[in-house]
Amino acid sequence: MIAEVTLDTLPVLPAARAAGQRPARHSIWPVTQDDGQLDSLVRKRIRALRVAQGWSLEELATRANLSQSSLSRIENGRRRLALDQLVTLARALDTTLDQLVENAADDVVISPMIDAAHGLMRWPIKGDPGMSVMRQRLTGPPPDNPARMRAHPGREWLVVLSGTAILMLGHRRYRIETDQAAEFPTMMPHAIGAGGGPCEILGIFDRDARRGHQKDADGSEAGQGSRE
Repeated sequence: MIAEVTLDTLPVLPAARAAGQRPARHSIWPVTQDDGQLDSLVRKRIRALRVAQGWSLEELATRANLSQSSLSRIENGRRRLALDQLVTLARALDTTLDQLVENAADDVVISPMIDAAHGLMRWPIKGDPGMSVMRQRLTGPPPDNPARMRAHPGREWLVVLSGTAILMLGHRRYRIETDQAAEFPTMMPHAIGAGGGPCEILGIFDRDARRGHQKDADGSEAGQGSRE
């Protein structure tokens, strides 16, 4: 069963006690004790994350300040889950409490946001709101004028789904064929277009790169070949 624990019931960890601090504030975990499916999911997730790190029970128990037997009982369902233990386990597994207890199976399928004016589709990445995925069809070559190349904070990764893309990066020109990918810092002046016919690309942008593209889309369309 999963116990609901409020901030006032959380024990103070040794390091926090020495600093005169309480653990970071968390709202009550809105899960009933009868919700066995989430209970089982969280336990499996703890074990899967531990195995993915290549850690034994002893190694994770040491990192989470738990006894090996306690961790074994948590993974095997023989010990109740308490929020304070989940907080320390999440930290030891290099994840967050929200990710550890996430149960968002209803939101697996994500529909694209369609920008017909600029010929693209965009999908947010729910697990990392700063990231987004964009699919775009290009029909024209990149601009010849270096003044039309753009530069902005961030990083981009793209793969060519069909056709051939031409990437102008600084003073260099790259030809990217179907199924080839490119990754580059967007502080370097860059432009992309099609080579020898229409091409379709799929790009992944961090928050800063996405903002740079949005500004370009709202303004002069610098650095982009013609689109359908």
